[in-house]
Amino acid sequence: MSLASTLRDTRLIFRRQLRLSLRNPAWLIIGVIQPILYLALFGPLVKHFVSAPGASSDQAWRIFVPGLLVQLGLFGSLFVGFAIIAEWRAGVIERMRVTPVSRFALLFGRVLRDMIALLVQSAILVLTGLVMGLRAPIGGVLFALAFIAVLAISMSSLSYAVGLALKSEDSLAPLLNSVAVPVLLLSGILLPITRQSAPSWLYYLSRINPFRYVVDAMREVFVGNYADLTVLWGSLISLGLAIVCIMLGVRRFQIESA
Repeated sequence: MSLASTLRDTRLIFRRQLRLSLRNPAWLIIGVIQPILYLALFGPLVKHFVSAPGASSDQAWRIFVPGLLVQLGLFGSLFVGFAIIAEWRAGVIERMRVTPVSRFALLFGRVLRDMIALLVQSAILVLTGLVMGLRAPIGGVLFALAFIAVLAISMSSLSYAVGLALKSEDSLAPLLNSVAVPVLLLSGILLPITRQSAPSWLYYLSRINPFRYVVDAMREVFVGNYADLTVLWGSLISLGLAIVCIMLGVRRFQIESA
């Protein structure tokens, strides 16, 4: 299948999925309510942990907001698999699999919709943070949104693959929760996990968590450290994770179409 036809198919699937989402705009508000509540109710407490001499009052927000963005990216994208199960049960996947539409397009058209939704929610979260006292360079904010876009691609692709494999909401929900919660906590979204602030076992356990590097990289760009090695590692890990998850998602759609 040619690149032009794949792009056309992706655009068609994306437009269809976007129209379905726009019919129920409540998804935008519901998805961003939880991190905004964290920002409003827990954010002021984080300020008390920033006690370094000469530290600016917005330093806590530059630690906390990137973590909340990753939380939003993880939970906002990892649970889209429920929608694919509903489509499978309604026969949508069955009807699509007999068409010549690219299997990559069947996945990526949906993933693009999820990415746009997450970027809108992330922008709302950042704007709320600015109102509450966050100060970050515009380049850092854009860099962080790029991280979130790649994270959305990764987690949405993985969620669709797992959803199609399980085909049961009763199985998908406990699986995602049992994996997402410990992974999120070990990424240090609330406070950085350092050698000084965490027990050795917790610190080394967090080092094998890929999201830890994404959170650290986003915190660096929020203070303008774009050339830091932490940002490079976070970028490479994000891109690598996205490639692996897309391959898994496309493979699952191919299996369903066999």
